[in-house]
Amino acid sequence: MQKRSIQRGRPAGTTTYEAEPARAFGEAVREARTAQGVAQETLAGLAGIERSHMGKIERGEHMPTLVLILRIAKALGCSAASLMEATESRLAS
Repeated sequence: MQKRSIQRGRPAGTTTYEAEPARAFGEAVREARTAQGVAQETLAGLAGIERSHMGKIERGEHMPTLVLILRIAKALGCSAASLMEATESRLAS
């Protein structure tokens, strides 16, 4: 019996998150950031993440962990709860 080789990573095109909540959260972050007149690069620096990663979060291509959500909220000067509330309202409409 031959052993199958184990391939690393996910197959191309698969995701491990639901796209709709990720997009709603990204929109909430982008709205809060632009309302304050903060550049994406500046927000990423304040949150301690790469600018490209922040772009993926805002476009809904990546769902951040709880730690990142808390860091983004702190960088925006708001609560994680307010970001979640904005996300929920987008999902409801």
